[in-house]
Amino acid sequence: MSPPIRFVMTSDDVRIACCTWGDGPPLVYVRGWMSNVELSWEMPAFVNFFEPFARQHRLVFYDSRANGLSDRGVKAIDLDALVRDLEAVMDAHASEPAVLYGHCFGGPIAIAYAARHPERVTKLILDGTYASGRTIAPREQMDRLLRMMREEPEAALYAIGYYSDPEAEQNITLAEHYKELRRTPDFVEMADAIKLYSCGFDVDVVDEAGSLRLPTLVMHRRENRAVPFASGRDLATRIPGAQFVAQHGSAANPWYGDAAEVQRAVTSFLGISDPPAKAAPAEREAASRATGTTVILFTDIVSSTALTERMGDAAFRDASRALDAAERDAIRAAGGSVVEGKVLGDGVLATFPSAAQAIDGAHRCLNLSAASELGLHIGLHAGDVIREDNNVYGGTVNIASRICGLSSPGEVLVSDVVRGMARSSAGVEFEDRGEQEMKGVGEPVWVYAVRWRA
Repeated sequence: MSPPIRFVMTSDDVRIACCTWGDGPPLVYVRGWMSNVELSWEMPAFVNFFEPFARQHRLVFYDSRANGLSDRGVKAIDLDALVRDLEAVMDAHASEPAVLYGHCFGGPIAIAYAARHPERVTKLILDGTYASGRTIAPREQMDRLLRMMREEPEAALYAIGYYSDPEAEQNITLAEHYKELRRTPDFVEMADAIKLYSCGFDVDVVDEAGSLRLPTLVMHRRENRAVPFASGRDLATRIPGAQFVAQHGSAANPWYGDAAEVQRAVTSFLGISDPPAKAAPAEREAASRATGTTVILFTDIVSSTALTERMGDAAFRDASRALDAAERDAIRAAGGSVVEGKVLGDGVLATFPSAAQAIDGAHRCLNLSAASELGLHIGLHAGDVIREDNNVYGGTVNIASRICGLSSPGEVLVSDVVRGMARSSAGVEFEDRGEQEMKGVGEPVWVYAVRWRA
């Protein structure tokens, strides 16, 4: 039995069917070609593949427009429209930044969404997919399949099954296969399938892939018949810092073939540990909140020792307490949370769910500093952190502290990670300050000064 199906409405009034499974931070599965969020649960391979991820994440599944239980026969079936479907699902089911898992044609959709909403995505998993539809097959081969879909739909469906579902050809007879194909309208109508495949062949997200600045795992099977291995390798080279994992087998669906190989790559990338199978839901939920990606803001009063000497202990204490209280209010107003468990002396540590909100919080703190006698160093970085007892730990926190220390009085410095996340959402400009060596950090960190537009 499938989890409860619910519907969300896109910005162009298309109903999208979706469901969730598990507890923890969200992981949204963006599936390609054809789907049905109800019938997928009848496939043991599908359920068995995702079960380890559901132990520590809240998985979100949905049917894109023209698929499954979502609206059929819609006018707009192109990349922008399919991104709108994902936007509606994210707005409804991912109140915090999410991991996106883009499979096959779902990959370009996930890439486009991450490029347009970098503050909403923590990590990106791309499985058996591509950046340009032109790399899938020669144009004449694509046109031949589309013509077959129009003129000989059953033959076309058998061809699609051959490319995407190895179990169908290996484990059931031809007659049984055609019996299953007659259920295809439960997934998609042929007229809509033609539009979806046309979109898949024409789509190009090469520029969007090159703009990504977030942890990305690209996986591809060497014998993948639906999307050539070269397409996956090409995609990995276009995403800065992407991790590429070459796998064996021909299955286009990750839960077929050697599914365990795919599971190992994903769980390693997500940092998923395997809790006891009989752990209570509350225990799993607590474990899932132990780690997660966030944006860190550090502030520190400039030359506090010299200021104490000049102003006197009492005057400096009053001024610093007033600024501290005002900063906390400003951070909360911008959507952040002050980390009360961290003792920072003359500084404040806060976490934000998005880079745009963190930059807004930094701007508010900067304005407060300008109106007082006290200057501030301010630094921002983003990444995975460990949360425990109202405190945060990890390398991300240390780097944010180092960036704060590098900033000049009255200046906000951010890492390249934050700049990438805020590129299209914060309404600011960034001045390149180059790579900076930082004590205790193995590699230099590229930093930028934030410049607010007049």
